[in-house]
Amino acid sequence: MTRILHQTKSAAINPLKLSQPLGAALAFLGIDGAVPLFHGIQGCTSFALVLLVRHFKETIPLQTTAMDEVTTILGGSDNLEEAILNLKTRTTPKLIGVCTTALVETRGEDCAGDVADIRLKRAKELAGTEIVLANTPDFAGALEEGWAKAVTAMIEAVTRPGERARQSKKIAILPGWNLTVADLEHLRDMVESFGLKSVILPDLSGSLDGTLPDHWVPTTYGGTSIEDIRELGTAGHCIAIGEHMRRPAEALYKATGVPYVLFQSLTGLKGADQFVSLLCAISGEPVPANVRRRRAQLQDALLDGHFHFGGKKIAIAAEPDQLYQLATFFVDLGADITAAVTTTDMSKILEKVPAESIQVGDLGDLETSAGGADLLVTHSHGRQTSERLGIPLMRVGFPVFDRLGSQHKLSILYQGTRDLVFEVANIFQADRRAPTPEELNPFRKREMPGGPDASPLTCH
Repeated sequence: MTRILHQTKSAAINPLKLSQPLGAALAFLGIDGAVPLFHGIQGCTSFALVLLVRHFKETIPLQTTAMDEVTTILGGSDNLEEAILNLKTRTTPKLIGVCTTALVETRGEDCAGDVADIRLKRAKELAGTEIVLANTPDFAGALEEGWAKAVTAMIEAVTRPGERARQSKKIAILPGWNLTVADLEHLRDMVESFGLKSVILPDLSGSLDGTLPDHWVPTTYGGTSIEDIRELGTAGHCIAIGEHMRRPAEALYKATGVPYVLFQSLTGLKGADQFVSLLCAISGEPVPANVRRRRAQLQDALLDGHFHFGGKKIAIAAEPDQLYQLATFFVDLGADITAAVTTTDMSKILEKVPAESIQVGDLGDLETSAGGADLLVTHSHGRQTSERLGIPLMRVGFPVFDRLGSQHKLSILYQGTRDLVFEVANIFQADRRAPTPEELNPFRKREMPGGPDASPLTCH
């Protein structure tokens, strides 16, 4: 059983963890016409905004209630109300996603009560705009918890409760935060190839896919529509991807009775096969020829690539579900996970990660434990560790700000797994070091007759 090693240091060195509010904001950015709103000081919002802009290279509509010294003492309900009304007046959003920060959570403010009061007092002014609150303190959890809490909050606040007439061909998909824009587009195409309709919540492929609107839009300009969220109860099935999406799936089941199936990863042949089998069962259709062809291509890639993976030592630092996704991918190809670092111990998926131990910590812990590894796998903040250790870095997750197109990298199902095999194998080949003549000499470790002190003249 995997041992979870808890953090004992009093300070983070080169932090790995990203906060819950940032994860919640990222989820709200997958909604059409939305604006995430950080309830806290300006600095929290500025830091998150920088990371989002650097990763996606896009304009990010992230706002703040801008609490100051006075409101920190007296309470921030007035700031929250003013911020919501200003956003409504100036941007006319369809949804305002309120993400609490450590400041208001530490004060113990009744944010849920404040939002309810604002809705009641300002019902006329706020008509046509949903206000969704996600309680996301910075001091607990990490990015994936924030994402899951925001999705859960949207389902509980917007989705119509109660049993509804179901559409057997309609599937609600709740993707984990670690699925890229390319992953979501590929997921939708796969579902539609079986004659099914998908509603993805949240859908970053519609809002952060790099397309430019014809005119300035102060909110998100794509993603899941409010009406689609409202009608999730009409879906015949729900598919959740990642252990952290179990809670939103259970919230949907509790509110509407829509049954769900949870996939802990869609990377790898086994996970892709299970997903395709489920689509076959739901649709009653055979596997399309192009999907069969992609599977055959993956089989060939696994055959070609496993020579490069066998016995390789991998060091990974990532959020729990992404750690599981990548660790199982490498182990299935014959590599060993010699160092594993994650952000939080709150996820049950850590017990299934194929590593002897997992350190809850930072990139300093990765640097300490990754000596001798053949590959580092983490986000762009691991580049200094890569340089100091002389180990190549594979950039994954969020943020990736020193490479272009990270949101368009595919990593799931047959095609995405194939692309991962090629990417990693090519990194290994590019880093291959030619042996020196001394290392090739078959007699370099052979003892000479007469012992180490014998004269070369006496050796025959």
